[in-house]
Amino acid sequence: MKEFGYQRVFDVSGALALLDADADARFLGGGTNLVDLMKAGVERPSRLIDVRELPLDRIEPAADGGLHIGATVTNSDLAAHPGVRGRYPALAQAVLAGASGQLRNMATVGGNLLQRTRCGYFTDVTRPCNKRVPGSGCPAVEGEHRNHAILGASGHCVAVHPSDMAVALAAFDAVVSYETSGGPGELPLTDFYLPVGGTPHLETALPQGALITGVTLPPAPVAALSRYRKVRERASYAFAIGSVAAALDVRDGVIREARLAFGGVASRPWRARAAERTLTGAPAGGETFAAAADAELAAAEPLPHNAYKVTLMRNLVVAVLTGLAEEATR
Repeated sequence: MKEFGYQRVFDVSGALALLDADADARFLGGGTNLVDLMKAGVERPSRLIDVRELPLDRIEPAADGGLHIGATVTNSDLAAHPGVRGRYPALAQAVLAGASGQLRNMATVGGNLLQRTRCGYFTDVTRPCNKRVPGSGCPAVEGEHRNHAILGASGHCVAVHPSDMAVALAAFDAVVSYETSGGPGELPLTDFYLPVGGTPHLETALPQGALITGVTLPPAPVAALSRYRKVRERASYAFAIGSVAAALDVRDGVIREARLAFGGVASRPWRARAAERTLTGAPAGGETFAAAADAELAAAEPLPHNAYKVTLMRNLVVAVLTGLAEEATR
């Protein structure tokens, strides 16, 4: 591991000033991803700026009736918060599905959003990878890609985004707040992650030198009836092969509103807009749910060894939506 400096900060302006003075520095939250990447030689920061003591560790009502989540809130505190569990249950379920209890106690909301892919070619510095070294190639396209992307990928990168939390946030139209030395800004989560295209090394739309300060969930009554379901290779801690965050508003057997996002199948949390359009105004039943899944997965471009994900996601969407529809009639 490359030698690095370390400094703890206690105010946002101080954190930004340190990063402005050293472009090779990195902000450190829980370190559950960054430190591993440093050990592997993928990340080589000159300095770690520890932001855990910043006053960003609260979950509070937003002015419009939504919920504001500070960037240094731990995943454990997020999942346990009554407002999250009651009003956005799929978010609490997603957080609990990600990582072990020990990791959730350390990991922060801001760090979770910025975690990087677990693609084996990315984490192995002896192999080419367009995310690490732009233009070096993507060996996963012809190599091991069983758990890689089927939606929104390109010939330059087929890695998937690992976050469970971000999938639920995408379904509920979350907005990411940040600060730079030039002032504050916001990005809808669906715009926060960049399409992979020909520049997979550019992963987010955050401005250079920005610090994530929080995430705001707008009021969403539909989210009260929501679920997150994750398929993984083992029941204990593992990243998703595929996952679904879904919410339904069903009245008199008709779907009035639907929210749907996929995880484990794209380079970013995948908001399933085509599926949502198919669901809205349709009868709540198996045929509708299958048609919605098919509408979204029509855009899938699987590789030879991950085509199974298309069937897996279709079945997962139908199962989750069926469970929600049954719950709505109780």
